[in-house]
Amino acid sequence: MHTDLVAALDIGGTKIAGALVDGQGRILVRAQRPTPAREDGDTVMRAVEEVLGELTGSPLWERATAVGIGSAGPVDRPAGTVSPVNVPGWRDYPLVGRVRAAAGGLPVELIGDGVAITAAEHWQGAARGHDNALCMVVSTGVGGGLVLGGRLHPGPTGNAGHIGHISVDLDGDLCPCGSHGCVERIASGPNIARRALENGWRPGPDGDTSAAAVAAAARAGDPVAVASFERAAQALAAGIAATATLVEIDIAVIGGGVGKAGDILFAPLRKALSGYATLSFVRHLTVAPAQMGTDAGLVGAAAAALERRTDTAAAGV
Repeated sequence: MHTDLVAALDIGGTKIAGALVDGQGRILVRAQRPTPAREDGDTVMRAVEEVLGELTGSPLWERATAVGIGSAGPVDRPAGTVSPVNVPGWRDYPLVGRVRAAAGGLPVELIGDGVAITAAEHWQGAARGHDNALCMVVSTGVGGGLVLGGRLHPGPTGNAGHIGHISVDLDGDLCPCGSHGCVERIASGPNIARRALENGWRPGPDGDTSAAAVAAAARAGDPVAVASFERAAQALAAGIAATATLVEIDIAVIGGGVGKAGDILFAPLRKALSGYATLSFVRHLTVAPAQMGTDAGLVGAAAAALERRTDTAAAGV
């Protein structure tokens, strides 16, 4: 990858982060605003423009050659639009055009946030050196992305690898996406906590009912908390095995807040995976924790912009 800079945006329901990133994945300049997620679309866009304004005000901006965006989705790469579930004011919102205008006409590459995190883990993190990988974010929701044949595979619309909405329980609960028994409906943090509470787990004196609190209870041996994580691990294992069977990945990387639970999640996940990934070509599939942390979205958005720019140059466009 070239050593000159690209700008990166990581847009989610909580924050809008921006950075100038060099060809080695180093973040040189940062900017951030809270996402006014309950406001109208133009108000949200003004927060994006404020982040870009800080970046364009840096002396390093003149070296920026492209902008990469990793956005909560669904996204539509060909149309340049986004419709994040957690930002109601953006429905088919023309984000690419608005960012291009705010960035002085630089080319803009749009991908989903799960794909961005996948790009980061493949470039700098736990999937580095693997030609075929699934990278997942297990947090408030469950997202993901794919690397196939050594290259990021965002798919035609930028949403490929969205494992959170694979159905692993045909008669399961209705998911907000409209389907039933989705991985996200079982394995996301809020659903781990919901299931534990429904089955009799009670929080400590601090009243914390988060998945992190359930994980702490599981480490202390609470059987209901343990069972809720085991159920989440089973759903993740089924989704990972299905993905591996379809596209022959050799590693699944898991990040996000739930991924930080450590062995409370990974031990039952690996055990369950051995019962789902049974065919010879997926039997050696490994699972690893993510390494890139909170910068993954920015680094991945930058990686996508750098890769697209390289492809464009090679094509002589």
